[in-house]
Amino acid sequence: MAVTASNKPSESEPEVRTAAGVVRGGREAGLAVFRGISFAEPPVGALRFAAPQPVRGWDGVRPAVAYGPPPPQSSVLGASQDAAGDDWLTLNVWTPEPDPEAGLPVLVWIPGGGYAMGDAGLPEYDGGHLARSGVVVVTLNYRLGIEGFAQIDGAPANRGLLDQVAALQWVRDNIRVFGGDPDHVTVFGQSAGGGSVAALLAMPRAAGLFRRAVAQSVPGTFFSAELAAEIAAAFAAELGVRPTVSGLSAVAPAELPAAGDAVFAKAAQWRERWGQITHRSILFAPVVDGDVLPATPWQALADGAARDVGLLVGHTRDEHRLFSLIDGVLGQVTREQTETALRLLAPGPDGARRYREAFPAAADEELYELVNGDWLFRMPSLHLADAQVAGGGQAYLYELTWPAPGVGGGLGACHGLDVPLVFGNLRSGRPAMLIGDPPSPVAEELSARIRGAWTAFAAHGDPGWPPYDADRRLTQIFDARSSVTAYPEETSRLLWQDHTFPELPLLARSR
Repeated sequence: MAVTASNKPSESEPEVRTAAGVVRGGREAGLAVFRGISFAEPPVGALRFAAPQPVRGWDGVRPAVAYGPPPPQSSVLGASQDAAGDDWLTLNVWTPEPDPEAGLPVLVWIPGGGYAMGDAGLPEYDGGHLARSGVVVVTLNYRLGIEGFAQIDGAPANRGLLDQVAALQWVRDNIRVFGGDPDHVTVFGQSAGGGSVAALLAMPRAAGLFRRAVAQSVPGTFFSAELAAEIAAAFAAELGVRPTVSGLSAVAPAELPAAGDAVFAKAAQWRERWGQITHRSILFAPVVDGDVLPATPWQALADGAARDVGLLVGHTRDEHRLFSLIDGVLGQVTREQTETALRLLAPGPDGARRYREAFPAAADEELYELVNGDWLFRMPSLHLADAQVAGGGQAYLYELTWPAPGVGGGLGACHGLDVPLVFGNLRSGRPAMLIGDPPSPVAEELSARIRGAWTAFAAHGDPGWPPYDADRRLTQIFDARSSVTAYPEETSRLLWQDHTFPELPLLARSR
């Protein structure tokens, strides 16, 4: 960002002095908004594939009115490939009042996108509605794909997670001057953002940086170092280089995502080596490396790693339908596809038979949706609550069951539906398509209810329903008529109750 000479700030151009220098934002609908604030140095040149480094200080005033450039990322789902600069490690702040005495709760958002896509500048992540509830909202970017998560010789593992830690350290050191309370920080995220939240709960480097966590639709995919290294070798082979810092540094950052997409397209050829992840071509995930991430979140939480952090966790009912739509199989799943999914994903050696026996009236497509959704998001989210309680902490569980009327009404309560409801952005951003145009009064009221729960949890640690425990399993159901009941997916819970969601291994080649 360019640095301008300091002028006296106007009412419409609020200025805040951070530890590194002064930033000037703007006013929007009663809020002070600051966009594109660097929280670390651009991770390029000598800093390529390194842990994030603190941003250097500056003189004068930096404008903070435009989002920073998104990190290089996959184009599989149409993400922008515009190269707008290399200052990827930026964050954005919405605050009712940048007053150091305000002491407002802080919500820090980690975007999702399969650890391969993500951009805090997307309209669905605008923090205005949430901030007007009396909280400070921060959204951030982090390195993705090969830059952020590939297991590269000579580089620290989980660089994308280390970026998130650096952003949280920036919040700790600076958020008070924006009106936030650094001792009341809640980190929240969905999908890969929810997986990131789960990872942060297990990371010693993140300890003490947040008091509460909201994990929405947590994916169960965490890689062993051996599996991650072999996937990285496939990326490097696609580029004709070695999977080392020196080898990959010879490739421009903007060119790396194409190599990831190429391996993504042919991942099935590695099925006997890489196993379950080839079913959904999941090539990036946090790596249980023993250092940055010592253990999976489920193991770490069960061992008490986050017993002092409040946890709100949950999922949608129909997690996988959106992916079936993207894959072109919604409404036309075959028995063969169902058998493959059951064989690869259902827990235990007889998991496929147990699924069919547990859901005797289910057609193939329903079983396909259930086992995919259970493996990828529903059971990992439930098990995170179980692990937190087992480790002596407190958890609150929810399930979103409201059937979205948008996109023809056939996706139910699908993956991603919670994002517009949590942020209140029912008319802007791609996920708003799920809500319908115009948003119904039911959607408006449900969004207000969810936003109220999230902000109450950030402020007081209580979202408004009883804590989860292993006996009653009380769960907040978000629907047109919400209720609190025992966890409704009991059949799936019993099928998965003995599964541990271990790190995914590199498999021996079949003979």
